[in-house]
Amino acid sequence: MSTNEGDRITYTGGMIQVPDHPVIPFIEGDGIGPDIWRATQRVVDAAVRKIYAGQRRIAWKEVLAGEKAYHETGQWLPQATLDTLREYKVSIKGPLTTPIGGGIRSLNVTIRQELDLYACVRPVRYIAGVPSPMREPDKVDMVIFRENTEDIYLGIEWPSGSPEATQLIEFINRELHKHISVDAAIGIKPMTKAGSQRLIRRAIQYALDHHRRSVTLMHKGNIMKFTEGAFRDWGYELAQTEFADRVVTEDALYKEFNGKMPPDRILLKDRIADITFQQVLLRPSEFDVIACPNLNGDFLSDALAAQVGGVGMAPGSNIADEVAVFEATHGTAPKYANLDKVNPSSLILSAIMMLEHMGWNEAAEGIGQALEATIANKIVTYDLARQTAGAREVKTSEFADAIIQALA
Repeated sequence: MSTNEGDRITYTGGMIQVPDHPVIPFIEGDGIGPDIWRATQRVVDAAVRKIYAGQRRIAWKEVLAGEKAYHETGQWLPQATLDTLREYKVSIKGPLTTPIGGGIRSLNVTIRQELDLYACVRPVRYIAGVPSPMREPDKVDMVIFRENTEDIYLGIEWPSGSPEATQLIEFINRELHKHISVDAAIGIKPMTKAGSQRLIRRAIQYALDHHRRSVTLMHKGNIMKFTEGAFRDWGYELAQTEFADRVVTEDALYKEFNGKMPPDRILLKDRIADITFQQVLLRPSEFDVIACPNLNGDFLSDALAAQVGGVGMAPGSNIADEVAVFEATHGTAPKYANLDKVNPSSLILSAIMMLEHMGWNEAAEGIGQALEATIANKIVTYDLARQTAGAREVKTSEFADAIIQALA
């Protein structure tokens, strides 16, 4: 049962303060959302109850977004939901439908922008037993830091032939001496130094805190020199001004250190976006933490997820300085809604990230080990069962039962 009887998570001096009975808002999501949310909630509650012997518990608080919100309030994303997510600091959500037609461009993007959740964090790691198209998927162990609030996702664009597009094209051609066809559709790609650097700062700090080896700045700066090229340059500038004693650039590694990494430092390098896609396939062990602009990160995180079994096995979070929203990274799959059929692992893995964010590492580790043991025992939902010889196919709820049973 959900309850609102609990205490708020707060911040003091930039550090999260989590009470023993925190209130955590949740959005169950659309389509398959309710199925995977029920499974996830049961797993988290069971782990917290068992590992902390009843000393800790989560007070879940439902808030509305998507189809359920529209049916009950006439709004796809009520302001009260945004206010609650901001107030309680940490929350979790299932997949949401993007409304067709006018109004909100994307509920997920709107939540990120309204709450200034500037870092989309997507760990991608292989779990033994998951079917993969790769020969050595175990070499994939990366964390993507995707800028989450700028780039083309701001939605500044106009259709071909519209008065706005025509006016802007005529201005650019006349005043800036370019040659854009007057019947073109047109969009604008804003990227700022502040927005880029706060994302890169978070990626570097994560790498330092988690003893990772490197941070790669992924960009298309050879073509988009003043947006994505600037992202690269701002990253190196930030490293020099704020992390000079903790970071070594690739150039300095060979010029000053004879190619040998000094202790207690991480390597900072950059790669062009298109070659990055090739290298994460051919040489995945060379990549660790990757920081990238919004669109690049969208492509790369899903492509990497495919290497370890698909987005059904990929967790994600959207993080600001204080507010964090954890989420399933896949869509709503409406044809499977209410069938108790789909894989809840993406949301369960996101819940593990949430518990780690809260400092409840014992519960996070317990769920992770139980999930891995369940998959190793070939107890899986249909998506994995159809690709796994000797698998026992189970329902969403039964998969949750197996994880709970496997809790140490």
